[in-house]
Amino acid sequence: MPNNMESESRKLLGRLRDTLAEDSAGQARLDRITNLIADSMQTEVCSIYLFRDKDTLELCATEGLKAEAVHKTRMRIGEGLVGRVARTRNMVNTADAPSEPGFRYMPETGEEIYSSFLGLPIQRLGEILGVLVVQSKTARAFTGDEVYALEVVAMVLAEMTELGAFVGDEGGMGALHKHPVMFRGATGQEGVTEGHVYLHEPRVVVTNPVADDPEAESQRLREAVDKLRISVDGMLANVEPSDKDQREVLEAYRMFANSRGWMRRMEEDIQRGLSAEAAVEKEQSIARARLATVPDPYMRERLHDLDDLSNRLLRILTGQGKETGAEMPENPILVARNIGPGELLDYGKDLKGIVLEQGSVGSHAAVVARAWAIPLVIHAEGITTKALNGDAILVDGDQGVVHLRPEDTVATAFRDKIAMQAEAQKRYAGLVGLPAQTLCGKHIALHMNAGLMADLPSLATSGAEGVGLFRTELQFLIRNKVPRRGDLASLYARVMDAAKGKRVVFRTLDIGSDKVLPYMKPQEEPNPAMGWRAIRVGLDRGGVMRMQLQALIRASAGRPLTIMFPFVAQFDEFRDAKAMLDAVLESESRLGHVLPASLEVGAMLETPSLAFAPDRFFEETDFISIGGNDLKQFFFAADRENERVRKRYDTLNYSFLSFIRQIVTRCDTFHTPVSFCGEDAGRPLESVALAAMGVRTLSMRPASIGPVKAMLRRLDLDEVAAVIDKAAAEGAQSVRPALSEHLAERGFVT
Repeated sequence: MPNNMESESRKLLGRLRDTLAEDSAGQARLDRITNLIADSMQTEVCSIYLFRDKDTLELCATEGLKAEAVHKTRMRIGEGLVGRVARTRNMVNTADAPSEPGFRYMPETGEEIYSSFLGLPIQRLGEILGVLVVQSKTARAFTGDEVYALEVVAMVLAEMTELGAFVGDEGGMGALHKHPVMFRGATGQEGVTEGHVYLHEPRVVVTNPVADDPEAESQRLREAVDKLRISVDGMLANVEPSDKDQREVLEAYRMFANSRGWMRRMEEDIQRGLSAEAAVEKEQSIARARLATVPDPYMRERLHDLDDLSNRLLRILTGQGKETGAEMPENPILVARNIGPGELLDYGKDLKGIVLEQGSVGSHAAVVARAWAIPLVIHAEGITTKALNGDAILVDGDQGVVHLRPEDTVATAFRDKIAMQAEAQKRYAGLVGLPAQTLCGKHIALHMNAGLMADLPSLATSGAEGVGLFRTELQFLIRNKVPRRGDLASLYARVMDAAKGKRVVFRTLDIGSDKVLPYMKPQEEPNPAMGWRAIRVGLDRGGVMRMQLQALIRASAGRPLTIMFPFVAQFDEFRDAKAMLDAVLESESRLGHVLPASLEVGAMLETPSLAFAPDRFFEETDFISIGGNDLKQFFFAADRENERVRKRYDTLNYSFLSFIRQIVTRCDTFHTPVSFCGEDAGRPLESVALAAMGVRTLSMRPASIGPVKAMLRRLDLDEVAAVIDKAAAEGAQSVRPALSEHLAERGFVT
């Protein structure tokens, strides 16, 4: 790299830093910067386009184009060459801009006389903030050195945009972290709440993107990398030989930490004038941008490793550790890209809600949120870069919507909704001791779902008749190795003690799909939800399931015990799992352990195939629990993680309801008790329809028991069934409108 180019780059960055340090308004800074860049790059035009909203770019400053176009010229992402840079996050470097595909002529700017065009994304850590453009009349492609120099400048602009250096009243451009933002995600757990942001991993703030002394910065970088290498080596030394997966991740860390290419690129950035921190973040931003476009799972995982390693290096350089000293605000709502179950449980039940950029409806975070009865919104893309600790935030888990720094009118309407729900809960409290008895005399048993010891007090306060589903996987997910049998037995015994004689259905380990054990090698599967999971893992890795069955038997200590196997798709799987349980019972008896006073063994019906199992299955199983969440996605062939297809299919679709009725009828033929477990069981309208189809036991989150019971006690299920059948006879695909109208006539608001 020519030293004169390095020198020119440092000069430009030095002038940029001085300009940014001036006490001037944001627009004046932008205008001065475009002038500096055009002068340094010896081009007639330099323009800065920033996002006005997530879909619209706005010309915010220019040297060379018509001044009246500033804050007037706007384009959608993907529109024109500037929009193309924003959409692809790749540069456009052309000697003949008008001949480029997608070129858009904007007469108000006067750019028709310029032929050469170089556009680069202004991005920080994968978030696109705008586009930096230089143009000239001479038809030429810009050189590699010129491109590199402009990349460094774009990096500084990204940092300064993030820090609010260009905020001003001119043109209505507001601070990034001041204005209201709404995020549309997906429901992970229902409920609404108001609080303040608490970031799981606060961003590292780079306040010194430009440095004068390259040698000093290079030395700082080398010292920080040495510390990083030592820490990675230390982590590797503490990994047990059997923990191959964790060792593989750390080996990848060590490979990147010792990468000469990574180090060389960062040192080149420093020679151009960046500080050590800015050089690290520039490489991290490039990795993040690649991450969004790489389809290969292995490469994506490696880029994730590099991203994490860059964060570690930045924290060493800046001294901004994960623990920033920020106090947890009042009514904290956790905001994170993603989070493991152990980390989430460490926060305790003080959290009022959770918002994740990633996550899934069946993930461990969702399981914990349901256990704590707090709202969870997933897939809130970009919120970790928009939110600051302490920001006001509204979380609507019912709609999958998050309002960050909401306007007063939005906050007022939201508080009214919270108040109405709180008032309703007070009314439901009066029903705790009453049965869910319908007007036609049918009793519907309402049970609760649980997964933590902290859930069990809800047995008394919610009025649940028992625990219809105790998820056992959390105890496996929060550890770095398989839990000990004694620890599990102790936990299961405490669960039974807390239930005070009420029935608890223990579901054996349900992992796979979106619940992956940290000490089990992830399986790269095209469709994990239909892959190696639940009972399939249990039968293939029999040692873990036998250990869990032993723990359950020992925990019962002579009390009644109920065990349920998840995701059984065919009779042979149930029969094999039952044979394993029988062998464990025989072994426990020989060892002198007290066996359960009685034992019920059931299966979760989550695939349509099990509904058509041989008669012998229904004769041999003690009970069946319909797993509604999975059954619905397989029935409709609609991935419940895919918002584009999931919402097309209604639980109150007559095809699905009639299938539920068929299952109930077949179970009744063999006197096999059947229940329905899932989110729909806790939604009053859906629960009424399920009860009308013959389901007599529903299992749901504790907070749903009150509203479901209140509705059931005021309805005649025979009338409801007649409404459903009449709607179907008239050709209705979904019976929701007819059922809603029927309930409205009886004073219900649905």
